[in-house]
Amino acid sequence: MAEVIKLPRVTDDTMWAVVASIGRSNRVAEIYPTRVAALADRQWREQQVRAYAGFLSTCKQPAPRYSVVPMRRAELPRGWKPLPALGFLRGQFA
Repeated sequence: MAEVIKLPRVTDDTMWAVVASIGRSNRVAEIYPTRVAALADRQWREQQVRAYAGFLSTCKQPAPRYSVVPMRRAELPRGWKPLPALGFLRGQFA
């Protein structure tokens, strides 16, 4: 009964993604190794959108909603690039 049982090593490749949503479109804005860092980024992005709220209303441009979700590296879209906080204004959302 003193036998050593080897368990397969589990590698956790879970990251935290800040996801921007406009209507039904979602885009991974940025990824972080910790949830705390992702929440801080989400807060900063929301602050940037609030700062431009007047401009967005005059342009009739919908503001994105930001959320933080766990994501594995394999779930990241091919060719993914970070989305600047106001990148949706320059057509970088799609």
